[in-house]
Amino acid sequence: MTILDGLLSDLVDESLQLDTWVAGLPADGWATVTTPEGWTVAHQIGHLHWTDAASLAAITDQDEFGRGMKRAAANPEGYVDEGAEEMAMLPPEELLAAWREGRVALDAALRSVPEGEKIPWFGPPMSPASMATARIMETWAHSHDVGEALGLTIPQTSRAKHVCHIGVRARGYAYLVRGEPLPEADVRVELTGPDGDLWTWGPDDAAERVTGSGYDFALLATRRRHLDDVDVRAEGEHAAHWLTIVQAFAGLPGNDPARLADR
Repeated sequence: MTILDGLLSDLVDESLQLDTWVAGLPADGWATVTTPEGWTVAHQIGHLHWTDAASLAAITDQDEFGRGMKRAAANPEGYVDEGAEEMAMLPPEELLAAWREGRVALDAALRSVPEGEKIPWFGPPMSPASMATARIMETWAHSHDVGEALGLTIPQTSRAKHVCHIGVRARGYAYLVRGEPLPEADVRVELTGPDGDLWTWGPDDAAERVTGSGYDFALLATRRRHLDDVDVRAEGEHAAHWLTIVQAFAGLPGNDPARLADR
């Protein structure tokens, strides 16, 4: 099995988990509010489908993707929300079918990209493996929103490692998007996965460190939890500040998550 095969398998598993949560919902269940900004279950699935469609266009239809890039440049703060809103207007059964079809099409498209070729994106171009990892991250984060809103017990799986990986790799971006300089100090990250595995990034001898729960770091990096509500610790000034701004997704950071005690 190649790296891409493994990533796409995890993406299928993460997507199917969410699929089972929403497939049996009545129509009013799709209207359940999932975020402080008012996104419903339908917005969450609509956003995932919309992003899958954009990813597919980036691989198979450069003209369509180029038009999307122009729309994003014209409305950088509202483009994503508009896409989610448009998709959320579809009847639930139609939206679910479209999301399922889009997942299958994107899987095939990612497998078809010639070795060594990059896929254009709204940020830097990505390899198929990087795009698959990004799709896992987004599906994981939005699944958490849905599961929490529906009052479900959300399984803690090792798929959170992909989310952590992007959060660590995107450290520089977290500073850039806030207009802050990236410190020269390296940070060693050592996280424990749900299965007890140790996930590590960065130099062994780095003076600054981040340690704790891998699952909680993923929640922190997707800005689903406040730092006060996760089992993640920092050693060093720069590591501590990074944990206040860490993000695993492109675009603006959005609102800071509220503490659980304040919700």
